[in-house]
Amino acid sequence: MSTFSLFDYFVAGGAALIAGGINGIAGGGTLVSFPALIAIGVPALPANITNTVALSPGYLSGSVAARDDLTPQRDRMRTLAPFAVVGGLAGALLLEVTPESTFRAVVPWLVLASCALLLAQDRVRDLVQSRSVAGPTGAVPTSAAGPALCATVLVASVYGGFFGAGLGIMLLAVLGVFCSDSLVRLNAAKQVLSFLINVVAAVCFAVTGHVRWQLVPVMAVAALLGGVVGSRMAQRVDPMLLRRLVVVFGVGVAIDLFVT
Repeated sequence: MSTFSLFDYFVAGGAALIAGGINGIAGGGTLVSFPALIAIGVPALPANITNTVALSPGYLSGSVAARDDLTPQRDRMRTLAPFAVVGGLAGALLLEVTPESTFRAVVPWLVLASCALLLAQDRVRDLVQSRSVAGPTGAVPTSAAGPALCATVLVASVYGGFFGAGLGIMLLAVLGVFCSDSLVRLNAAKQVLSFLINVVAAVCFAVTGHVRWQLVPVMAVAALLGGVVGSRMAQRVDPMLLRRLVVVFGVGVAIDLFVT
């Protein structure tokens, strides 16, 4: 079992606090907490797993807050939930059988892909908003979830269980393409799907032995606190500027992972 110093706990907790705050304002906090774990000596694969387990409780508050917007789309969520669960589990199991060396080689590309998703978040939201107002051609009714939507959510959920950074943006884009509904409701659906995917993955990881459990309580509490602070600061901070800063940091992390 790994032994961590007081400084390591400070770094992990501080990164989780910042990640929770960023998620509460703009999204993309994983791009801070994940490399922080690598920086204190946790290998890439256990770092990703530990990060998922530690931050997964933070998705619950977003899901609870969105419950009023979920009521009109209960049928849709009942249909999509099994695909999110199965996809999240499949992604987690895929990660478990992936060799550390292979995951380490793939991580920089995943980080760059997450940065691209984060940078595109506003455009995705604008596209979803415009389609929800105009009523996209071929979109399914408010309470329904067609086969194409289910299949795409399944694919996105596999990615979420495997790595997860940028998952929320990906799900919002998928929902916006296939569903004719308001942005607020689609965002609520995204929150619940993200919660299911991350919790299923976290439960799977919890029994594998790869989780650095010493860090989880500190990071979980810090992330929840950061989420509260972030939600209160959301009106005072420019989310686009924050996302750009996170992207710059993420690109720097990816470059460092490429050369080390």
